[in-house]
Amino acid sequence: MISRTQVKALAFLLALLSLSLLAVACNRSKAEGSKSANTQPQQVMVVEVTTTPAILRQLPRFLEATGSLAADEQTDVAPATSGKVISVGVDLGTFVQKGAVLVRLDDRDSRIRLDQATAQVAQAQSQVRQAEARLGLRPGQSFNVERVAEVASARVALELAEKQLRRFERLIESGDVSRSAYDQQKAQRDQLQQQLEAARTQAQQSYAGIQTARAAVEAAQSQVASARKAIADAIVTAPIAGFVSDRPADVGEYVTPSSKIATIVRTNPLRMRIDVPEQAVSNIQAGQSISVTVSTYPDRTFSGRVHHISPSVTPNSRTLTVEAEVENSEDLLKPGQFATVRILLPQSDPAVLVPARAVKTESGTSRVFVIKDGIAQQRIVQLGQTEGDLVEIKSGVAADEPVATSNVELLSDGMPVRQ
Repeated sequence: MISRTQVKALAFLLALLSLSLLAVACNRSKAEGSKSANTQPQQVMVVEVTTTPAILRQLPRFLEATGSLAADEQTDVAPATSGKVISVGVDLGTFVQKGAVLVRLDDRDSRIRLDQATAQVAQAQSQVRQAEARLGLRPGQSFNVERVAEVASARVALELAEKQLRRFERLIESGDVSRSAYDQQKAQRDQLQQQLEAARTQAQQSYAGIQTARAAVEAAQSQVASARKAIADAIVTAPIAGFVSDRPADVGEYVTPSSKIATIVRTNPLRMRIDVPEQAVSNIQAGQSISVTVSTYPDRTFSGRVHHISPSVTPNSRTLTVEAEVENSEDLLKPGQFATVRILLPQSDPAVLVPARAVKTESGTSRVFVIKDGIAQQRIVQLGQTEGDLVEIKSGVAADEPVATSNVELLSDGMPVRQ
């Protein structure tokens, strides 16, 4: 017979065996489940894209450079005379025509001087007319001392005395006239000759007085002109047409010829200086077309032309300075703006072009994805000129290769795609 103790031990062994079998079964189930899961195929991400073939086109070539726009002409306006500002006719940003009034200065002192000088002119002219009348001169008549009345009268008397003396010379030989009568006639002739010379001297002195009076007239007229100029200078006008970029003068301020009252800039056309590499000098000519872009208007191009070309190359940089004129009739461009200029070169070259949206640029590296057999192939490319919405691919993509133009940011090399 089996004892109770043996029965308990047998039951305990059976329980342990059951637990071991159960654990083995659970581990096998887990392993099979894991194996089943590992054998299922993984799902792969497929990106939907649109494509377009790279195109080959003759591309006009440009010489591109950057620089700052400058005013065609700029002038700091200063008054020609000193005075207190009594009115200001312009403000910052005002467009003025040439000759427009910028400021007015107090001209009361100048007007007083004008009145005084005008009176002096009238007085001096009166003195001239009186002196001319004494000599018998008409206004504008040239002076001839022999036409003066006193001189002419003395000359006539002297001529009569000369005739009488010659008659006495003939009569004294015949004894019809005494020596004393002859000597008396000769003395009278000598006295009349002295009177003629005195009359001439007096006439010359009188004419010198006329010249002095005329000089006084001219001096007074000069004072009149000076006063009128001072009155005119009290009105400061614009020397050129343009915009007022600065206007430091205010009403009540005292200004001098060294004071700046306004700055005027002419903004059409604008000018831009660029440096052309030495190897491209032969392609630059005066009158050549250019195009200009600025960041303010990224979708707009402004036209211009090459205006001046430096006659020499800069030795240090080996570049040629070129000045271009940029059309600015709408006044959209401003002096000082940073701009990019393209000079159209005479030649054109074949170029591979793709839409700009097909290019993915990160960390200075540009990539394009070529789609072949449903797979995106990454190409590192070198970019060139832009032509509207297209960009030149200098290397990395051949003509007619299909490139992805949508969802480019989601693509990576070797990724499957669906068109």
